[in-house]
Amino acid sequence: MIQPPNILLITSDQQHWDTLGVTNPRIKTPNLDRLAQEGVRFTRAYCVNPTCSPSRATMITGLYPAWHHCWAIGVKLPEDVPTVGDLFQEHGYNSILIGKAHFQPLASEPGSESIERQPILRDLDFWREFHGPWYGFDHVETGRMHGHESHAGQHYALWMEEKGLANWRDYFQQWPRDPDDKYAGPQYTRSAMLWDLPEEYHHTHWVGERTVANIERSVEEGKPFFLWSSFFDPHPPYVLPEPWASMYDPEEIEPGRYVEGEFDDMPPQYAKTREENPDFSMYHEPGGHGLHGYHSHLHDEAEIRQSMACYYGMMSLIDAEVGRILDCLDRLGIAENTLVVFSTDHGHFLGHHGLIAKGAFHYEDLLRIPMLARQPGVIPAGQVSESLQSHVDWAPTFLSAAGIPVPGLMQGVDQLPVWRGEVDDVRQHCLIENRHNPTTVHLRTLVNDRYKLTAYRGAAYGELFDLQQDPGELTNRWDDPAYAGIKSALLLEFVQAEIEREPTRMPRIAGA
Repeated sequence: MIQPPNILLITSDQQHWDTLGVTNPRIKTPNLDRLAQEGVRFTRAYCVNPTCSPSRATMITGLYPAWHHCWAIGVKLPEDVPTVGDLFQEHGYNSILIGKAHFQPLASEPGSESIERQPILRDLDFWREFHGPWYGFDHVETGRMHGHESHAGQHYALWMEEKGLANWRDYFQQWPRDPDDKYAGPQYTRSAMLWDLPEEYHHTHWVGERTVANIERSVEEGKPFFLWSSFFDPHPPYVLPEPWASMYDPEEIEPGRYVEGEFDDMPPQYAKTREENPDFSMYHEPGGHGLHGYHSHLHDEAEIRQSMACYYGMMSLIDAEVGRILDCLDRLGIAENTLVVFSTDHGHFLGHHGLIAKGAFHYEDLLRIPMLARQPGVIPAGQVSESLQSHVDWAPTFLSAAGIPVPGLMQGVDQLPVWRGEVDDVRQHCLIENRHNPTTVHLRTLVNDRYKLTAYRGAAYGELFDLQQDPGELTNRWDDPAYAGIKSALLLEFVQAEIEREPTRMPRIAGA
């Protein structure tokens, strides 16, 4: 009997597309480089939303955020939305999540209950008993924090205690919050901090170790697995223990930069980021919480270099655990029967366009993501593809690789022929949603092989970039008469893309 292929999804969190050693000699990622050499590297992969929860929900549902209803961070993914894990379980797979989930908000209210909130996050008796089922995963080991955030707890805390770190709370921000917290500081999106957490207890090691353990368990049980290994970094805060904290010299790192005048023809939120104390109050509204990125982005170069050095260290630490996971596949003799995909949920600004972290700024740095796929003997080795890829395609492609029928409810396309090198592309454009507030921060982007167009709810302004002539995205052509015809064609393409992505949950089986 032929064993169905294993599906191993490995993700980072908020990773800029150009932080792989295979494209950027300033960063060391030998194991991810190995994946690229043994499989295919995609240069035009895009998120469906530049924030965590919506994109992560899309990965497991094959639906865009507007359809699975987790339309922003702080919004719960409804638990009745079908997920790809449910289908894998129906076909005899172990369905496993290790690491970050972020399917639910940091608060609860009737009809939107969350277990990813305080005080449950630190109720270790609860997590000792809870391993799923949850969102299609029959086994869950999860955490909710980044770096030293106070959200630390859950299965990660249980692991630290099992490893002998009974006082793990001393290495994380206090909860309830303490104004005298030793970890208070500006390092969340600026500068960096040496973390005194003993390196062996870092959550990246936890994700790698538990991923290997669950792969081994599935092999022992003789069952194929769909496993999401979900790392928390390099998302801020910029905190890291040695030796990774000093692995990179800030003086040898090249940050992104603002080009004087590049915001002159951009929507108003861009120019405000160049002010010392910008007023973003016009974007506030009921139902909106915490406008990411709507603050001053002014910073000095030394600050951003320190941030980048820590960010690169985070990626190199993840890379070491990716190596551990790949070695496990080799040791167990299942590498040839395991489809491995590495990517992230969305990008990150490291000074690019003068911006830091994320926000409603739809440049390539935030929307474009690194993506690698490998299955020896199935996916050609050492290939580089310019085909358009999207988060929404992963669920149907994983099912296709496993020989499981793709339900009509899913909105993505099967990319397996592209991944296998049988065709050049199956997608003409990608759509990116961003509804960060109910109405005042609500935008949508279409990107095709050459152009990128962004429209804003209720606004006459927008963005149009010619990525071929202007890869740095310095000149907005939205109001350029020379691009009027292109803009008109792109707007029609936008409408067609919206029509095309309508799902078909139920087939039409009769004339009436």
